[in-house]
This record gives sequence, structure tokens and C-alpha cells, in this order.
Amino acid sequence: MIETNVVIRTAQPDDITSIMELIQLKAEFDGCPESVEATPQKLATDLFGEKPLAFVLLAEVNGNPIGLATYHFIYSTFLAKPGIWLDDLYLRKPYRSQGIGQNLINRLRQIAQQNGCGRIDWTVATTNDRGIKFYEKIGAKIKHDVKVCRLE
Repeated sequence: MIETNVVIRTAQPDDITSIMELIQLKAEFDGCPESVEATPQKLATDLFGEKPLAFVLLAEVNGNPIGLATYHFIYSTFLAKPGIWLDDLYLRKPYRSQGIGQNLINRLRQIAQQNGCGRIDWTVATTNDRGIKFYEKIGAKIKHDVKVCRLE
């Protein structure tokens, strides 16, 4: 059943509890719930403080948050343009495969266009076959010749 009353909106400070819950669910989906170190206080500062470090789009059905996309701006020296890094894309299980993920991505595309961005980048787990199919369906090119590097 496709939900027709889906709203995609920019998160506000009073959404912190919902954002925390969705982040925890995303971490559980990824198999690493213990990795979440975020707190409501830290997110309030980082997302809604004087200089936001990241942004959140919420997907809602009947006023209930059912998914999110978190992102921040990056810069490509090759393109000499800003870009968007999509950090998390998550939908509660009952709402998957209904076009809501596409709605979140479409809103992110609008934000990218409004900000003169050259591209949107993100990672996907190599074991997330469903996610990979979704990303390919929306026109994303999966880069197999690069590896994620992390310095902690």
C-alpha cells in the first residue's frame, strides 16, 4: 500500500527525540547499535546551533516521523563546486518500497540544485543488495573502484 499522505520536511529543534530514535533504528539496521554516541544535546548543538554542521530531512506520515535523510555540504575541487554528502538514509520497515525513499532523495536533489551543487555522494554497504538496487534505480552510479578510508 502506497502512502499518499507523506510529507518531507526539514527537521526542527523539537524533532530531536524522533531524530535520535531513527538514528538508533538505522544503526540497528546496519548491525552496529553500539556505535551510536549521539546525544540529544549534541545533536541540538550540531544540527540547530549557530553554525549547523549537518541537516536532517524527515519523512512523515500523518505527522509521525517514519524516516530521515541526514546530510552535510562538501566541496569538490575537481568540479570547483559544492556537493552534498548523504550520511544516513533510513525508513522504518513498513514504509519501505513505497516511493518514500525516492521522495527523500528528490528533496535532497532540490536542495543540491538550489545550492549550486555538482553532485550528491554517499556510501552503501556491499551487503545491502536492496539498497544498491534502489540507488541504481534512481540513477546513482555505484563506484566499485574506490574504498572508504577512515581515520579515528
